[in-house]
Amino acid sequence: MMADSGTEEIAVIGNIDITSSELENNIRNTMVEKGTALLRKMEISVAEADKRTGKNAVNIQETYTVYLIETRPVDTVAEGTSPAPDSVWRRYSEFELLRNYLLVAYPFIVVPPLPEKRAEFVWHKLSADNLDPDFVERRRVGLENFLLRVASHAGLSNDKIFFLFLTEEKGWRDMVFETGFQAKADSRLKALSAMFRVKNPDKRFTELKHYSDELQAVVSQLLRVRARVADRLYGVYKVHGNYGRVFSEWSAIEKEMGDGLQSAGHHMDAYAASVDDILEEEEHYADQLKEYLFYTEALKAVCRKHELNQYELEMAALDLTSKKQQKEELVTGTVRTFSLKGMTNKLFGQETAEQREARLQLLEQQIDEGEETVKEKNAECDEFVKAAWVDIEHFKQQKDSDLKEALISYAIMQISMCKKGIQVWTNAKECFNKM
Repeated sequence: MMADSGTEEIAVIGNIDITSSELENNIRNTMVEKGTALLRKMEISVAEADKRTGKNAVNIQETYTVYLIETRPVDTVAEGTSPAPDSVWRRYSEFELLRNYLLVAYPFIVVPPLPEKRAEFVWHKLSADNLDPDFVERRRVGLENFLLRVASHAGLSNDKIFFLFLTEEKGWRDMVFETGFQAKADSRLKALSAMFRVKNPDKRFTELKHYSDELQAVVSQLLRVRARVADRLYGVYKVHGNYGRVFSEWSAIEKEMGDGLQSAGHHMDAYAASVDDILEEEEHYADQLKEYLFYTEALKAVCRKHELNQYELEMAALDLTSKKQQKEELVTGTVRTFSLKGMTNKLFGQETAEQREARLQLLEQQIDEGEETVKEKNAECDEFVKAAWVDIEHFKQQKDSDLKEALISYAIMQISMCKKGIQVWTNAKECFNKM
């Protein structure tokens, strides 16, 4: 079901101020309520892109691209009434803001990635300009895919900020900042510290992080190879234009062979010209691979959050152990470790019975609080792992299906392209036979 428009702030798993009821609600959305995906109630599309000029935050004139998001209730489509869709214009930076919010609000979910901001892994004849019409069109498709990925996710689709992003032209930005997600975002430095200092990492998440690194390396290498192949293919196709030019010039000096040579030249010219559309189509298959290249960062984000949770649990347990040891030393009068308090006592004499009793009461209070904190951190870690692993398993199934489909489609396209090449030379052969 769609998120209500109340004022309750979006909960953040792993943040120290979250309540257990909010945590349970978030996990239930992800694990159970799979029939509430927004796509069952609303059609979503990024219909078009438009280039605009205006002043940015520092009052400098700039040219940028905006994308038209259209939404329409599924019920009206089914009934055949098809009213005009609701629409809002969004810049790429607004999509980034939405995704950054989702990463913080749902740290246990592999949040779908955005398409690239600037073209990477492209063949040399393709423009890498982020205002190039062909690139803008591919990014439009990628942004629509991002919205559909979020809208089809059982947990993310219920988020009220996401719904406002789709439907409110202006108010959604204020709402997303009111959640305070920026203050709750974990810094990279904090995540890096946790990664190196956690003593008992979960083997499953460690293996997942290694897998993410390897998948990122493999897909990057695959995209580089594809770009190099595309460059060579472009050269081969365009060189066929030289055949066309030579055959046409030759036909002008031949009487008996002229018509056959000229026809063969036309086939070669058409073949040379077809490569632009072919490689442009091929870029769409490359974009499918790029999506999973960027998905690897989303996987690593889940792993980093788990390491932070684990580190906070270990620090809480370590602090509790220290407090218990201090209590034991105070009760028995035996000092096992060096402490500033012990050195002070040696220098200035023992503390009074009243001071000792007050310190004992304080330690007992701190131990009670520490035990409660460790209990909460343990529960938080367990719930995070349970929710995250359900989502990761779902992601793996989606990845296997999507990449299989993309690679098969790419192979079919290459086979079709080779068949067209064979057909061109078969046609040329027939032209030569008729001479």
